[in-house]
Amino acid sequence: MEMTAETEAPASGAFARFDRMLGRTVEAAAAAIVVAEVVLLGAATTARYVFGAPLVWSDELATVLFVWLAVLGSVVALRRGEHMRLTAFVRNLSPAARARVDALGLMLVCTVLVGLIMPTWEHVESRLISNMPVLEISEAWREAAILVGVLLMLMTAVDKLIQHATLAQICGSLALVAAVGGAFHFASPTLEDLGNYNLLIFFFGLVALSMVIGMPIAFSFLLATVAYLKFSTTIPVSIVPGRVSEGMSHMVLLAVPMFVLLGALIELAGLARAMINFLVSLIGHLRGGLQYVLLGAMYLVSGISGAKAADMAAIAPALFPEMKKRGASEGDLVSLLSASAVMSETIPPSIVLITVGSVTGVSIAALFTGGLLPAVVGMIALAVVVFMQTRKEDMSAVKRFDARTKLKLFAVALPGLGLPIVIRSAVVEGVATATEVATIGVVYTILVGMFFYRCFDWRRVYPILVETASLSGAILLVVGAATGMAWALTQSGFSQQLVDLMVGVPGGKWGFLAISAFAFVVLGSVLEGVPAIVLFGPLLFPIAKVMGVNEVHYAIIAVFSMGLGLFTPPFGVGFYLACAIGRVSPDDVIRHVWPHLAALVVALLLIIFIPWISIGFL
Repeated sequence: MEMTAETEAPASGAFARFDRMLGRTVEAAAAAIVVAEVVLLGAATTARYVFGAPLVWSDELATVLFVWLAVLGSVVALRRGEHMRLTAFVRNLSPAARARVDALGLMLVCTVLVGLIMPTWEHVESRLISNMPVLEISEAWREAAILVGVLLMLMTAVDKLIQHATLAQICGSLALVAAVGGAFHFASPTLEDLGNYNLLIFFFGLVALSMVIGMPIAFSFLLATVAYLKFSTTIPVSIVPGRVSEGMSHMVLLAVPMFVLLGALIELAGLARAMINFLVSLIGHLRGGLQYVLLGAMYLVSGISGAKAADMAAIAPALFPEMKKRGASEGDLVSLLSASAVMSETIPPSIVLITVGSVTGVSIAALFTGGLLPAVVGMIALAVVVFMQTRKEDMSAVKRFDARTKLKLFAVALPGLGLPIVIRSAVVEGVATATEVATIGVVYTILVGMFFYRCFDWRRVYPILVETASLSGAILLVVGAATGMAWALTQSGFSQQLVDLMVGVPGGKWGFLAISAFAFVVLGSVLEGVPAIVLFGPLLFPIAKVMGVNEVHYAIIAVFSMGLGLFTPPFGVGFYLACAIGRVSPDDVIRHVWPHLAALVVALLLIIFIPWISIGFL
């Protein structure tokens, strides 16, 4: 699976000019909304906590802008090829076969978007007469974002198809999609009689096939949901846009773009490098010292950004050159970087933790408290591996820092070291929501970068805003699509069948936890954390409650397990992301990952069978 931009030669001609014009317009609008959200949330937080005069309309306006940001970000991500997708099966195809498969994937994207145009229009029409309680404007202003997003994504997909596929590939893909669609149409009466066997056809078979050919996960979910409703039920497809909008518009999810933005800014402002330099002065002279610094830095930086890609990108360039000078192999370094991202998956403000709280109703403050110690357990397990691998490292030429230098570096790092504490404390103590504290972090980071470190490059801000919109759109469209798919699964009665199955597993509570952990590892490797938790969180968390499992304990198991799957080859996108950041071929890394993964499995077993690790401080 990957979320990296496609590498294709730039096209020329009318379609290329149209693509550039559309791309620049949408990117500018999305970047402007990111800035508007920061300003709005900052103003609302200041008015509430400083002046005691809350802006009662701010949440509604922020939600409207948020949905528009999500859909425009999705358009940017589609244009850049940055939507989450599984590439393990298509990566090794010949160029000709890969081109045909890519054309088929784009044709399926076009198909599902065309199929959503009229249902989305009907959904927007149905909201014209409903007004928002505070702003007193029609809800259609918010829901119209879904329609605009569908149309813009369709234009983008068609444009990409014309630019990068031959006429033969386009015609062949169109013929295949039409033939399969026609077969489903004529088989519709039979499918309606199959009952829940349709779940295997659409939500297993069609989703799996779509993902195998590299179709973005969000569109695979949408395709399966639309096809299921269209061909095997009498439920109107206009339900889907409403569920997608509902999934994307939870106010707590607004923390996602805010923390993505914060993760990029801490590197730009110099906070990450200052913290790393301080850690190097403390333990860099020990055997394996820089590896321990990497683990500590991931723990600290993860407490600021909430985005694993931002964490790894901030830390690897600062440490890898010196680590290589000391004789560390590139494979071990990237493997440790990948494993450290798993370790830090439960550290607040993890985006997956925020998503868990959003879709299951578990207290985010409790999740933030419960996630700290499990990450320490993972860090200790990885530190044992580092100790075994570096016990013979030659440290005779390594520089040691005197106490005065350490104190100076500590003073320089203090603004960065204090930010994770502020973020966690503000949310856990109820001073600010996850979204508000992210906004505070953004403003704080900009001010520190400008006036303390004096290395804030404003020329890089606009690309960061666009990247924030793109990554947020990719994540949020998956959340929306998975919400629609989860609703369809629930309507089918599958949730009750799953309850009956899981309650009867051998081993009772502990057997359920072990099976859940294994399932979330698999789901994390194939679907990634956010879509997996949106799909299965509402189904499995009630079962955990019935089995007598603490909901925070279960959430931490789920998040740690999905993180393990996310960074486990051959499917985990996180593993390939770490390789890309470390600029090392996955083939050179894969043989080095197993000791680190084994340590994380041990940590996961401890987290499962010692609940106190997750809930001892609640």
